[in-house]
Amino acid sequence: MKELNHDSKDTQTEGTKPWIKPAIVTVRGGLLNKFGGKLEAAWMDTIDNVPIATLLEQYGAPLFVVSEQRLRGNIQRIKRAFCTRYPSVVFGWSYKTNYLGAVSNIFHQEGSWAEVVSEFEYQKARSLGVPGPNILFNGPGKKPETLRQAVREGARIHIDHLDELYTLETITEELDTQLDVALRLNFDTGFTEPWSRFGFNVESGQAMDAAWRIAASEYLNLTGLHSHIGTFVTEPRAYTQQVRIMCNFMNEVESRTDCRIDYLDIGGGFASMNSLQGIYLPMEQVIPSIEQYAEAICDVLLELTHEREARGLKRPTLILETGRALVDDAEYLISTVIANKRLPDGKRAVVVDAGVSQLFTAFWYNHRVTPTRLLQGRPEETVIYGPLCMNIDVMRNNIMLPPVNVGDALVFSPVGAYNNTQWMQFIEYRPNVVLIDEAQNVSVIRQAENLEVVTSQECLPTHLAEPYPQGTPENPFSGDRSGRKP
Repeated sequence: MKELNHDSKDTQTEGTKPWIKPAIVTVRGGLLNKFGGKLEAAWMDTIDNVPIATLLEQYGAPLFVVSEQRLRGNIQRIKRAFCTRYPSVVFGWSYKTNYLGAVSNIFHQEGSWAEVVSEFEYQKARSLGVPGPNILFNGPGKKPETLRQAVREGARIHIDHLDELYTLETITEELDTQLDVALRLNFDTGFTEPWSRFGFNVESGQAMDAAWRIAASEYLNLTGLHSHIGTFVTEPRAYTQQVRIMCNFMNEVESRTDCRIDYLDIGGGFASMNSLQGIYLPMEQVIPSIEQYAEAICDVLLELTHEREARGLKRPTLILETGRALVDDAEYLISTVIANKRLPDGKRAVVVDAGVSQLFTAFWYNHRVTPTRLLQGRPEETVIYGPLCMNIDVMRNNIMLPPVNVGDALVFSPVGAYNNTQWMQFIEYRPNVVLIDEAQNVSVIRQAENLEVVTSQECLPTHLAEPYPQGTPENPFSGDRSGRKP
């Protein structure tokens, strides 16, 4: 990445000044916020030392680019942070965050299990070779047939509600097999809004009732506890309180039943260095480091499980389901400018060839937007629109940006979390996704869509299968028009 330098010899001959297109700009009173408008002045022309121009020439625009080096560096860093602070830690890769096969397999090669929440994600993990015992099966919508497969394959099922518990009792009785299960818990940490729609509530006694039911079951064994307190959690103390509540519940369950808890799964929710809309401080001042999260979690867990070792019991294994913090900064979206506009209020607008159908997280993030060359001219407030014929297709509501030309490339980042899973084929095809490996080789890891791909699941009834009617229909615009010039 290169910093903005108006004296750069890359763009002008020494001793001359570059020509800058004149513009009439409306002067507005007041500021965007108490910090003023932010000028994003940096520019970048490579990703992992691969020229962006070369990527666009070979794979077209828009284009998602994934950095294998960054993915491996992120998982290795979080492993160091936790495994040096607590003796037994397991990492489960959150498939819903980004379930591209190449991305998932990088994390699996680094030792991560699979954390899945649906039939599709479970089957995706199995197709990538993840064994059942290394799959954490969460979610409120597990289908009976998928549960049956998971029971047979020894997956770690986290029970979300009583109906699922009853279904598992039926399946295990039919298969005449013992099954270790975990309960998903919900509770109020005082730091985040409780996710009470998932799992069993601790404060009301619902969770203890479920534990009693499992303890009385002939086929089910309660061996784990799971909770997920939220998403983009920026306060490490929330996790300290989560661990404290879970440990207290673990001790209560073990004292009142014959269950023994082997692991505590605290879910995910760690924030990435992305800019949530409505937050104006630099993300470096808002987002805790991985090490801060690890310290807040492991210190209290060591403290609260110390007596277990004194009683001859193993400390519970700590399981993490981190997604966003591992993948977000490892992916970029390259888009090219297709139009410039001036809005009625005088504000400048830019239209690019990637929209919110590809960058779904643009609805809640102010993604960093970086040009791929030094931009000359006066920066001004600009709104960036996508190409969709929908008013909601806004990639950035406001950004200080110098003038750009049609064909200029803009890089949106970080975009690795939730965009390749929540994107949709709407109006435009979904583009190529490429991976830059550690040797700087580039591989397509998901091909761009075309008409055949998009329509492959459609079925036309026989009476609608005939092609467009042949012949020339009557054209109401044909013939001479009154007053038309010859």
